[in-house]
Amino acid sequence: MKSVGVKNGRILLMKKKIIIANWKMNPLDIDAATELFKKIKNNAPKFSNVKTIICPPFVYLGELSLMYSGSKISLGAQDSFWENNGSFTGEISPYQITDLGADYVILGHSDRRALGETNEIVNKKIKTAISAGLNVILCIGESERDDDGEYLRFIEEEIKESLKGISKNNLSKIIIAYEPIWAIGKSKNKAMKPANVYEMKLFILKVLKNIYDASVMETKILYGGSSGPENTESLIKEGEVDGLLVGHESLIASHFLEIIKIADGIK
Repeated sequence: MKSVGVKNGRILLMKKKIIIANWKMNPLDIDAATELFKKIKNNAPKFSNVKTIICPPFVYLGELSLMYSGSKISLGAQDSFWENNGSFTGEISPYQITDLGADYVILGHSDRRALGETNEIVNKKIKTAISAGLNVILCIGESERDDDGEYLRFIEEEIKESLKGISKNNLSKIIIAYEPIWAIGKSKNKAMKPANVYEMKLFILKVLKNIYDASVMETKILYGGSSGPENTESLIKEGEVDGLLVGHESLIASHFLEIIKIADGIK
Protein backbone atom coordinates (compact mmCIF):
# COMPACT_ATOMS: atom_id res chain seq x y z
CA MET A 1 0.00 0.00 0.00
CA LYS A 2 2.06 2.91 -1.30
CA SER A 3 1.25 6.23 -2.89
CA VAL A 4 3.45 8.72 -4.69
CA GLY A 5 4.28 12.18 -3.42
CA VAL A 6 6.62 14.96 -4.51
CA LYS A 7 8.95 16.93 -2.24
CA ASN A 8 11.52 19.46 -3.47
CA GLY A 9 11.16 18.10 -6.97
CA ARG A 10 11.82 14.50 -5.88
CA ILE A 11 9.34 11.67 -6.19
CA LEU A 12 8.72 9.93 -2.88
CA LEU A 13 7.01 6.62 -2.18
CA MET A 14 4.80 6.85 0.88
CA LYS A 15 3.22 3.95 2.69
CA LYS A 16 -0.51 4.36 3.00
CA LYS A 17 -1.80 4.64 6.53
CA ILE A 18 -4.46 2.12 7.51
CA ILE A 19 -7.43 3.37 9.51
CA ILE A 20 -9.86 0.69 10.66
CA ALA A 21 -13.31 1.32 12.13
CA ASN A 22 -14.57 -1.32 14.53
CA TRP A 23 -18.23 -0.51 15.04
CA LYS A 24 -18.65 -3.44 17.46
CA MET A 25 -22.40 -4.03 18.14
CA ASN A 26 -23.42 -0.64 16.73
CA PRO A 27 -25.54 1.04 15.33
CA LEU A 28 -28.83 -0.50 16.38
CA ASP A 29 -30.57 -0.44 12.98
CA ILE A 30 -29.77 -0.58 9.27
CA ASP A 31 -30.87 3.01 8.62
CA ALA A 32 -28.34 4.37 11.10
CA ALA A 33 -25.64 2.06 9.73
CA THR A 34 -26.19 3.12 6.12
CA GLU A 35 -26.30 6.79 7.08
CA LEU A 36 -22.99 6.51 8.93
CA PHE A 37 -21.39 4.59 6.09
CA LYS A 38 -22.71 7.07 3.52
CA LYS A 39 -20.97 9.96 5.28
CA ILE A 40 -17.71 8.03 5.39
CA LYS A 41 -17.81 6.78 1.78
CA ASN A 42 -18.61 10.26 0.47
CA ASN A 43 -15.52 11.76 2.08
CA ALA A 44 -12.86 9.15 2.96
CA PRO A 45 -11.84 8.42 -0.67
CA LYS A 46 -10.66 12.03 -1.01
CA PHE A 47 -7.63 11.16 1.09
CA SER A 48 -5.26 9.22 -1.16
CA ASN A 49 -2.69 8.36 1.50
CA VAL A 50 -5.12 6.34 3.65
CA LYS A 51 -6.66 2.89 3.31
CA THR A 52 -9.97 2.90 5.17
CA ILE A 53 -11.48 -0.35 6.45
CA ILE A 54 -14.98 -0.43 7.96
CA CYS A 55 -15.92 -3.38 10.17
CA PRO A 56 -19.66 -3.25 10.94
CA PRO A 57 -21.81 -5.96 12.53
CA PHE A 58 -22.30 -9.00 10.24
CA VAL A 59 -25.93 -8.13 9.53
CA TYR A 60 -24.97 -4.88 7.78
CA LEU A 61 -22.12 -6.18 5.58
CA GLY A 62 -24.23 -7.11 2.57
CA GLU A 63 -26.12 -3.83 2.48
CA LEU A 64 -23.01 -1.69 2.89
CA SER A 65 -21.10 -3.60 0.20
CA LEU A 66 -23.80 -2.58 -2.30
CA MET A 67 -23.23 1.09 -1.45
CA TYR A 68 -19.58 1.32 -2.52
CA SER A 69 -17.61 -0.14 -5.42
CA GLY A 70 -14.29 1.72 -5.15
CA SER A 71 -10.94 0.55 -3.82
CA LYS A 72 -10.07 3.13 -1.14
CA ILE A 73 -12.60 1.73 1.33
CA SER A 74 -12.84 -1.93 2.21
CA LEU A 75 -15.23 -3.83 4.43
CA GLY A 76 -14.29 -6.25 7.17
CA ALA A 77 -16.04 -8.57 9.62
CA GLN A 78 -15.50 -8.50 13.36
CA ASP A 79 -14.97 -12.25 13.72
CA SER A 80 -15.26 -15.55 11.83
CA PHE A 81 -15.36 -19.26 12.64
CA TRP A 82 -12.60 -21.83 12.13
CA GLU A 83 -14.70 -24.08 9.87
CA ASN A 84 -16.05 -23.25 6.42
CA ASN A 85 -19.46 -24.85 6.90
CA GLY A 86 -21.32 -27.37 9.01
CA SER A 87 -23.46 -27.75 12.13
CA PHE A 88 -22.20 -24.70 13.99
CA THR A 89 -25.32 -22.78 15.00
CA GLY A 90 -24.79 -19.03 15.18
CA GLU A 91 -21.29 -19.05 13.68
CA ILE A 92 -20.16 -17.29 10.50
CA SER A 93 -17.93 -18.93 7.90
CA PRO A 94 -15.10 -16.85 6.37
CA TYR A 95 -16.43 -17.86 2.95
CA GLN A 96 -19.80 -16.38 3.88
CA ILE A 97 -17.98 -13.19 4.84
CA THR A 98 -16.24 -12.92 1.47
CA ASP A 99 -19.56 -13.63 -0.25
CA LEU A 100 -20.97 -10.54 1.51
CA GLY A 101 -18.23 -8.41 -0.04
CA ALA A 102 -15.72 -8.18 2.82
CA ASP A 103 -11.96 -8.42 2.34
CA TYR A 104 -10.85 -8.30 5.98
CA VAL A 105 -11.71 -9.88 9.32
CA ILE A 106 -10.77 -8.89 12.87
CA LEU A 107 -9.59 -11.89 14.88
CA GLY A 108 -8.47 -12.18 18.49
CA HIS A 109 -10.06 -8.94 19.65
CA SER A 110 -10.01 -8.47 23.41
CA ASP A 111 -13.82 -8.54 23.48
CA ARG A 112 -13.71 -12.07 22.03
CA ARG A 113 -10.86 -13.17 24.28
CA ALA A 114 -12.85 -11.94 27.30
CA LEU A 115 -15.52 -14.47 26.31
CA GLY A 116 -13.00 -17.29 26.48
CA GLU A 117 -11.31 -17.24 23.08
CA THR A 118 -7.78 -18.67 23.33
CA ASN A 119 -4.68 -18.22 21.20
CA GLU A 120 -5.25 -21.72 19.82
CA ILE A 121 -8.75 -20.79 18.67
CA VAL A 122 -7.45 -17.57 17.12
CA ASN A 123 -4.80 -19.58 15.30
CA LYS A 124 -7.41 -21.92 13.77
CA LYS A 125 -9.53 -18.96 12.74
CA ILE A 126 -6.58 -17.23 11.07
CA LYS A 127 -5.74 -20.30 8.98
CA THR A 128 -9.31 -20.73 7.77
CA ALA A 129 -9.76 -17.02 7.08
CA ILE A 130 -6.60 -16.86 4.97
CA SER A 131 -7.63 -19.99 3.04
CA ALA A 132 -10.91 -18.23 2.26
CA GLY A 133 -9.05 -15.25 0.81
CA LEU A 134 -9.51 -12.84 3.71
CA ASN A 135 -6.90 -10.49 5.09
CA VAL A 136 -6.61 -10.82 8.87
CA ILE A 137 -6.44 -8.05 11.44
CA LEU A 138 -4.88 -9.88 14.39
CA CYS A 139 -5.46 -8.16 17.73
CA ILE A 140 -3.02 -8.61 20.58
CA GLY A 141 -2.64 -6.79 23.88
CA GLU A 142 -2.08 -7.19 27.60
CA SER A 143 -4.68 -6.48 30.28
CA GLU A 144 -2.19 -4.83 32.61
CA ARG A 145 1.46 -3.90 32.90
CA ASP A 146 3.98 -4.94 35.53
CA ASP A 147 7.48 -3.89 36.52
CA ASP A 148 8.94 -7.34 35.83
CA GLY A 149 8.12 -7.32 32.11
CA GLU A 150 5.72 -10.25 32.37
CA TYR A 151 3.42 -8.43 29.93
CA LEU A 152 6.11 -8.72 27.26
CA ARG A 153 6.19 -12.49 27.68
CA PHE A 154 2.38 -12.45 27.45
CA ILE A 155 2.48 -10.51 24.16
CA GLU A 156 5.18 -12.79 22.76
CA GLU A 157 3.09 -15.85 23.61
CA GLU A 158 0.00 -14.31 21.98
CA ILE A 159 1.93 -13.70 18.77
CA LYS A 160 3.68 -17.07 18.63
CA GLU A 161 0.60 -19.16 19.43
CA SER A 162 -1.72 -17.14 17.19
CA LEU A 163 0.66 -17.44 14.23
CA LYS A 164 1.70 -21.06 14.79
CA GLY A 165 1.91 -22.82 11.43
CA ILE A 166 1.31 -19.61 9.45
CA SER A 167 3.84 -19.47 6.62
CA LYS A 168 6.10 -16.53 5.89
CA ASN A 169 4.31 -16.08 2.57
CA ASN A 170 0.99 -15.61 4.36
CA LEU A 171 2.39 -13.06 6.80
CA SER A 172 1.69 -10.37 4.19
CA LYS A 173 -2.02 -11.13 4.62
CA ILE A 174 -1.91 -10.27 8.30
CA ILE A 175 -2.12 -6.85 9.95
CA ILE A 176 -1.24 -6.79 13.64
CA ALA A 177 -3.24 -4.42 15.81
CA TYR A 178 -1.65 -3.83 19.21
CA GLU A 179 -4.47 -2.90 21.55
CA PRO A 180 -3.51 -2.83 25.25
CA ILE A 181 -6.73 -3.67 27.09
CA TRP A 182 -6.01 -1.25 29.92
CA ALA A 183 -5.89 1.62 27.40
CA ILE A 184 -9.27 0.94 25.81
CA GLY A 185 -11.97 3.50 26.53
CA LYS A 186 -13.55 6.76 25.50
CA SER A 187 -11.04 8.92 27.38
CA LYS A 188 -8.01 9.97 25.34
CA ASN A 189 -6.08 10.21 28.62
CA LYS A 190 -6.08 6.41 28.71
CA ALA A 191 -4.15 6.07 25.44
CA MET A 192 -0.55 4.92 25.54
CA LYS A 193 2.20 7.47 25.19
CA PRO A 194 3.57 7.52 21.62
CA ALA A 195 7.07 6.61 22.84
CA ASN A 196 5.68 3.47 24.49
CA VAL A 197 3.74 2.63 21.34
CA TYR A 198 6.98 2.82 19.36
CA GLU A 199 8.72 0.54 21.86
CA MET A 200 5.95 -2.03 21.50
CA LYS A 201 6.12 -1.84 17.72
CA LEU A 202 9.83 -2.67 17.85
CA PHE A 203 9.17 -5.51 20.27
CA ILE A 204 6.46 -7.00 18.03
CA LEU A 205 8.75 -6.82 14.99
CA LYS A 206 11.51 -8.50 17.02
CA VAL A 207 9.20 -11.37 17.96
CA LEU A 208 8.11 -11.76 14.33
CA LYS A 209 11.71 -11.79 13.15
CA ASN A 210 12.57 -14.50 15.66
CA ILE A 211 9.68 -16.61 14.36
CA TYR A 212 10.26 -16.19 10.66
CA ASP A 213 14.01 -15.65 10.58
CA ALA A 214 13.59 -13.06 7.85
CA SER A 215 12.90 -9.38 7.36
CA VAL A 216 9.42 -8.55 8.60
CA MET A 217 9.65 -4.79 8.30
CA GLU A 218 6.81 -4.77 5.77
CA THR A 219 4.38 -6.20 8.33
CA LYS A 220 1.77 -3.57 9.18
CA ILE A 221 1.56 -2.72 12.88
CA LEU A 222 -1.42 -0.66 14.07
CA TYR A 223 -2.32 0.80 17.45
CA GLY A 224 -5.73 0.65 19.07
CA GLY A 225 -6.89 1.99 22.41
CA SER A 226 -8.52 5.37 23.06
CA SER A 227 -7.45 6.90 19.77
CA GLY A 228 -9.20 9.95 18.31
CA PRO A 229 -8.60 13.20 16.43
CA GLU A 230 -6.73 14.65 19.42
CA ASN A 231 -3.94 12.05 19.45
CA THR A 232 -3.95 10.58 15.93
CA GLU A 233 -0.93 12.54 14.74
CA SER A 234 1.25 11.82 17.77
CA LEU A 235 0.34 8.12 17.90
CA ILE A 236 1.09 7.54 14.21
CA LYS A 237 4.00 9.93 13.77
CA GLU A 238 5.85 9.48 17.06
CA GLY A 239 4.68 5.93 17.64
CA GLU A 240 5.70 5.13 14.05
CA VAL A 241 2.78 2.75 13.54
CA ASP A 242 1.09 2.15 10.20
CA GLY A 243 -2.31 3.28 11.36
CA LEU A 244 -5.05 2.91 13.95
CA LEU A 245 -7.82 0.54 14.96
CA VAL A 246 -10.58 2.91 16.05
CA GLY A 247 -13.53 1.95 18.23
CA HIS A 248 -15.94 4.51 19.71
CA GLU A 249 -14.74 7.44 17.59
CA SER A 250 -15.49 5.50 14.39
CA LEU A 251 -19.20 5.77 15.20
CA ILE A 252 -19.06 9.57 14.93
CA ALA A 253 -18.59 10.31 11.23
CA SER A 254 -17.03 13.76 11.69
CA HIS A 255 -14.51 12.44 14.23
CA PHE A 256 -13.61 9.40 12.16
CA LEU A 257 -13.15 11.48 9.02
CA GLU A 258 -10.95 13.89 10.96
CA ILE A 259 -8.78 10.94 12.00
CA ILE A 260 -8.48 9.92 8.35
CA LYS A 261 -7.64 13.47 7.31
CA ILE A 262 -4.91 13.77 9.93
CA ALA A 263 -3.44 10.39 9.00
CA ASP A 264 -3.46 11.36 5.34
CA GLY A 265 -1.24 14.35 6.07
CA ILE A 266 1.44 12.37 7.91
CA LYS A 267 4.46 11.65 5.72
